[in-house]
Amino acid sequence: MSVPIALDSRASWTRLAIALLAGVVGNVGMWAVILVMPAVEAEFGTDRAAAALPYTLTMVGFALGNYQIGRAVDRFGMAAALVASALLIAAGYALAAASGSMAALSAVHFLVGFGSAASFGPLIADVSQWFLRRRGIAVALVASSNYLSGAIWPVALSGLLETQGWRAVYLVLAVLTLAVVIPLALLLRRRLPEDMAEHTTRIAAERAATTGLSPRALQWLLAIAGVGCCVAMSMPQVHIVAYCVDLGFGAAIGAEMLSLMLLGGVASRLVSGLMADVLGGVRTLLVGSALQAIALVLYLPSAGLTPLYVVSLVFGLAQGGIVPSYAVIVREYLPAKEAGARVGFVMMATIVGMALGGWMSGWIYDLTGSYRMAFVNGIGWNLVNLAIVLTVLMRTRPRLTAMGLRD
Repeated sequence: MSVPIALDSRASWTRLAIALLAGVVGNVGMWAVILVMPAVEAEFGTDRAAAALPYTLTMVGFALGNYQIGRAVDRFGMAAALVASALLIAAGYALAAASGSMAALSAVHFLVGFGSAASFGPLIADVSQWFLRRRGIAVALVASSNYLSGAIWPVALSGLLETQGWRAVYLVLAVLTLAVVIPLALLLRRRLPEDMAEHTTRIAAERAATTGLSPRALQWLLAIAGVGCCVAMSMPQVHIVAYCVDLGFGAAIGAEMLSLMLLGGVASRLVSGLMADVLGGVRTLLVGSALQAIALVLYLPSAGLTPLYVVSLVFGLAQGGIVPSYAVIVREYLPAKEAGARVGFVMMATIVGMALGGWMSGWIYDLTGSYRMAFVNGIGWNLVNLAIVLTVLMRTRPRLTAMGLRD
């Protein structure tokens, strides 16, 4: 079996399926805190800002975990990192269930977020190494586990929350994580064969040489681009509910629009994955970023209920494939043995962008009294992202054509 064929073999697709299942359970920590927020707020008698602190610290831990766990995967393998993360997540859930204050619950959620990161960037990086011709769709499928987790678990756990309370939700999640993620992690013990790693690293080095950039410089450019696109992305995702409340439609309508975005995001990730296998990661990212900018512009004149539903769906369909495209680009241009750390670093940058953009949009709203300038701010950051992606594309395209490679 030749190396290129081995890289897209039945074993590769089996590994992808295992990773997808592990991701659906491993990512639930990001969404559980949103589900229990009202109950936690009521029990501890806090305001909404304090009740949101556990989510904030979850995302801080998630950002750091993408990079640090990614480095651990490069050294110890995916199985060991995923088992350790599952133990950390389960311990975090158990401690959350026993928390007696909002401060304690918030601190514990940093651990939950850190451990949950293993099921995003590091898992994406691991699966990407087993594919060459179908890397784009493979990355898209694994990345979709995050959105699928958000679509499945809040609904599945809502009944338990109503009857047994939020502490019971955390205890169930602790048991679920140990029972599902650890056995699946053990199925990922096989490491990438050396000849496969050498083959993909050689192709990546040839592509990287066409940019005239060092691996570190390219990684930082992608990270800055990731911050730019996700500052823009966070405006609708983080503030759509509040925006709908301001327009008089209510929080329930805003929640429906957010769900519509996420469903559109899943579809977008799959389509973008197929595009990446044909066009390459850079062109796919360029298309997604351009469509996201257009969707943000469409929000400006859209104040009616039906137009907002339509634009929210368009936005979800535009932005869902952007973040996975970064992982594809890293794997196309940078060494296989460093995939965990490099993908994790760029994923961390995108999460920082989401956190920064969510705060920045609220700050602009407080200054201006509306979200209009927050949308304009997002468009500006999106243009920064587009400029960087175009720079990488224009530097590589002529030389790739001469070498017979595609980017």
